[in-house]
Amino acid sequence: MRYLMAGLAAALLAGCGADPGPASATSQRLGFEPAELSTSVSAADDFFGYVNGDWLDRTQIPADWSSYGVMQMLAEQSELQLRAIVEDGAGQESGPGSDTRKVIDLYQSFMAAEAVESLGIGPLADELGRIDALGNHDELIAYLGRALRLGIQIPLDFYIDADATNPDQPLGYFWQSGLGMPDRDYYLQDNPKLVEVRARYQAHIEKMFGLAGWEDSATAAATILAMETRIAEQQWTRVQNRDRERIYRNQYNQAEAAALSPGFDWPVFLVAGGFGEPERMVIAQTDYFQTLGTLLQETPMENWRTYLRFKLLKAFARYLSDDFVQEDFDFQRRVLRGQEEIKPRWKRGIRLLNGAIGELIGKEYVARHFPPESKARVQELVENLRLAFGASIDELEWMSEATRQEAREKLKKFSYKIGYPDVWRDYSALEITPDDLAGNIRRARAFEHDRQVAKLGKPVDRSEWGMTPQTVNAYYRPTWNEIVFPAAILQAPFFDPGADDALNYGAIGAVIGHEFSHGFDDQGRKFDGTGRLRDWWTEQDAAEYESRAQGLVDQYSSFQPLPDLAINGELTLGENIADLAGLTMAYRAYEISLDGNPAAIIDGFNAEQRFFIGYAQSWRSQYRDELLREILLSDPHSPARYRVTGVLRNTPEFYRAFTVGEGTGMYLDPNDRVRIW
Repeated sequence: MRYLMAGLAAALLAGCGADPGPASATSQRLGFEPAELSTSVSAADDFFGYVNGDWLDRTQIPADWSSYGVMQMLAEQSELQLRAIVEDGAGQESGPGSDTRKVIDLYQSFMAAEAVESLGIGPLADELGRIDALGNHDELIAYLGRALRLGIQIPLDFYIDADATNPDQPLGYFWQSGLGMPDRDYYLQDNPKLVEVRARYQAHIEKMFGLAGWEDSATAAATILAMETRIAEQQWTRVQNRDRERIYRNQYNQAEAAALSPGFDWPVFLVAGGFGEPERMVIAQTDYFQTLGTLLQETPMENWRTYLRFKLLKAFARYLSDDFVQEDFDFQRRVLRGQEEIKPRWKRGIRLLNGAIGELIGKEYVARHFPPESKARVQELVENLRLAFGASIDELEWMSEATRQEAREKLKKFSYKIGYPDVWRDYSALEITPDDLAGNIRRARAFEHDRQVAKLGKPVDRSEWGMTPQTVNAYYRPTWNEIVFPAAILQAPFFDPGADDALNYGAIGAVIGHEFSHGFDDQGRKFDGTGRLRDWWTEQDAAEYESRAQGLVDQYSSFQPLPDLAINGELTLGENIADLAGLTMAYRAYEISLDGNPAAIIDGFNAEQRFFIGYAQSWRSQYRDELLREILLSDPHSPARYRVTGVLRNTPEFYRAFTVGEGTGMYLDPNDRVRIW
């Protein structure tokens, strides 16, 4: 990240109304450049613009990105670091089948562009033969199980998670799927932009069939779009899919599943997919699965063969000859997300490594780029956040003592992981060769599928990670009641060991608080400290919680990032609660870290100001309109700007730090401000 020279702090703060007081001597760095703060936008009117406006004005989204900001900058840094690891490994002696050899061979198989080009669609010939040979619907259902192992999209998908009624045991969760566009709304809404995207999608299908040399491409494209539209009509909305209480309790044995989905042979599908004969499973969207068998049986086999040919092409398009790569990019990235250029081949190769064998390369990444002292420092932040959340629970005037005791117990049982796994994944059974890219993809996908399915019938392995160390992200898992922070996000500007604590608590502290808060958002609150789905709320407390949460729904639903599309306050509710509570807890945790000592003034900025600037800086980002539309329709997160302004309007400490008063853009009437935690 590029910073400008400092020197305008006093003039910039004069417009904010807050008196930072006299400067004090300190060796700490700010962690941001005062010269980057806007001189044309007041902090009290638009804090996101005040902190990030100058950067937005001078920064263009690179041609190979559909959005660009702090997280993308860190991702680029991670890619360069991983590339160096791969190139260093290529110069080392490594035996066949070793971890280093697997990394090098997979990368080289992707980078061998001429060899891949010469094969065209040839690597798919055997699988296309299997699809063409499907003669009836029973054979189709068996093939759907096989398709899951190969990463081919079909009308249902799965994941393995702990049983929400018994968190020590894993369970298979089956989920609606099958759409080539990001969400059902892309098929069903009459919005002119989406009508145009549908036409582009149909043209894309037709072109893919033409590149494969198949006849009747126009008919095939119309058939597939019609099939996916029928699937979309039966699917739950994104808001419905947030209802974890409803979904996680939809447990069925095979006889009950058969009764739910007449026409869909669950035993055949499960055996073909390697699931064996599970005693129970979750069937998430029950309404959708009620119609799935009928949909399968009523659709002619020729149409299913057409659908599966296309899904096979799409599953491997990135690993075929360049005409398929470019056409796949043109729709998936250019049309849907506005990305102007495909990423360089080496970057795509690194992304393949991350997705297929991420922990193999992640182990070396951690050794080079995540020092032990960083882990210890973040652990301290986590524990201060826990103390802050506990203090907040104790002070909630609207919560009864019975619910408060349960909330304290859940907070006490939170576990966390920082940086990297203590137990690294074993890839010894995975075969990788340097001259068989499509085969490597097949084997890697089957390996991961089988690894997931093998969890069934065994105790939950809580040492496992759901992200690689080189991933710039973090997560909360409700059935494990754990928060996880990979090494790659624990870097500046989220976490800067050389910067002052106010900035770090405003940035990575808010991220930690965000993940803690997911355990208490509108869905996370339904799980107890053991990860069990259990109603531990009194009826009155639950009603009060929902009333307060509705205030956030209303606030965010009023934000309209595109002229024809607003934020969906119901879809984004969980993330918005986590953002608001997370920042609140981060601020309290920073106060705890001071241990009663006054915070230093640094370059004219007091600690409160540095804290909020650190928060806004961490969400520095901009989007292409196409991606922004996709986010608004299908992403449970609000766009970055509103993760700053939407939160700070509800945060009393922010008003004090920047003298936000009535009539300013950031002001919200006290009666309309929301506090849940």
